[in-house]
Amino acid sequence: MQLQQIYPLSEATIITDRAFESIANTKRSDLIKDPSKQLSNKTIQQLSRAFSDLLQHKPIQYVLGEAWFYHLKFKVNEDVLIPRPETEELVELVINSRKSLITDPHILDIGTGSGCIPIAIKKNMPAAVVSAIDVSEAALKIAKENAKQHNVQIEFLQMDILDESTWQQLPQYHVIVSNPPYIPKKEKEKLAKNVRDYEPHLALFVPDKDPLLFYVKIAALGRSHLNSNGKIYLEVHEDLASEARALFLEHYSYAEIKKDMFGRERMLIISI
Repeated sequence: MQLQQIYPLSEATIITDRAFESIANTKRSDLIKDPSKQLSNKTIQQLSRAFSDLLQHKPIQYVLGEAWFYHLKFKVNEDVLIPRPETEELVELVINSRKSLITDPHILDIGTGSGCIPIAIKKNMPAAVVSAIDVSEAALKIAKENAKQHNVQIEFLQMDILDESTWQQLPQYHVIVSNPPYIPKKEKEKLAKNVRDYEPHLALFVPDKDPLLFYVKIAALGRSHLNSNGKIYLEVHEDLASEARALFLEHYSYAEIKKDMFGRERMLIISI
């Protein structure tokens, strides 16, 4: 299996199985058990193109045009980040902590990308009033398609959160949630090739001299647009979690670091 040159055996096997299930609508193991089973020429061509892309380190999610997040399937392409398991944990924090407090919270997602965060929240909190912003028109197009696919009502706005002059059009919120860009550009070469070469740099990288740029802006936005009992939920670079927490504690009464499933300091919960 050529993919083993790029990925560990277990990961290569999972990727191969996903490709067969999505493109050929069959399991690779079924083809092995029944070699006489025929695939159409069109399917064989599609599989060939898919594996050619995979061997160029293109992520399976972009090859198939789909990714799973919080038990939901999302359309993805190279205009949006691939949803990740640790971001599911961020969504879980929002859902679990808000359900018992307010029946119809107003929630803002900053840097929505594929729309996976607000859509997953809305599906699990139907009464919530959910808005999402992104600077990328192309990303918002994908997010709107995903919202339509999952039959949820979300207000999408094209907005640069770094431009404070645009904030006046935003109302008050009970919750602000975000997985903002937080990887310093100097770490670019440390990233896996499938991330570095394919995922949108706009959603990944921040200046080396100002790695907490987005957290500074979100802290300022929260001070003017968060209700008195509101909270902010953020994903954060594990090496910058303590710095980010200290930044919020300059103006907020509470900021807690949460570890992800791998024991890394990857999330912040902030209260006014």
